[in-house]
Amino acid sequence: MKTIAIISQKGGTGKTTLALNLAVVAETAGYATVIIDLDPQASAKEWSKSRDADTPVVISAHASQLDEVLATAKENDAAFCLIDTAPHSERDALAAARAADLILIPCRPAILDLRAITVTKELADLANTPALAVINAAPPRGSLADEAGDAICGYGLEVADVVVTQRMVFVHSLTGGQTVLEFEPDGKAADEIQALFKLICKQVNMTTIKKTVKKARPRETRRTA
Repeated sequence: MKTIAIISQKGGTGKTTLALNLAVVAETAGYATVIIDLDPQASAKEWSKSRDADTPVVISAHASQLDEVLATAKENDAAFCLIDTAPHSERDALAAARAADLILIPCRPAILDLRAITVTKELADLANTPALAVINAAPPRGSLADEAGDAICGYGLEVADVVVTQRMVFVHSLTGGQTVLEFEPDGKAADEIQALFKLICKQVNMTTIKKTVKKARPRETRRTA
């Protein structure tokens, strides 16, 4: 089982959104996937309750339970695990970092996010776990994403060559208990998330894809009153 910890000590970087979207892509690729929600707000767990599908499995847990939950997931043949962490919680983030094969650090291309990324890098260094920064919620036009990538490289972090663009489909899909791959399978957001998943697979040597990543068929969106 490969484990990815999504960590940022700054709030609002899109950790949960990335975790949910990557998990659905992994399931579609044939990997039994588990999300461990360490955030007390339990946003990932609440999203799972609004889904028609039983997968991916989302488990809300405390950091002190992490080793036990990971062991149980592995015993139940999970192949891919994403740990969604809370901001401003260095102890829990460090536990997740130490348990992971790779740390994914989402960062918006804004000055406060860029300044805060050094704290997360220090946690990755302390855990001695490889880390990959991802430019998230980037404007669809302009050079901000490239400039942010250069700044992050200056901190000594590797930056993913896949940029996740800010799109309303991320909001609309999660509202209905879906992800972009299910809500708009032929859209650019789905392409970006699939490309990011393939990059992660390469980073952690997940070389045996059980089946080709397919685009999920869209489901009917729930209507809210």
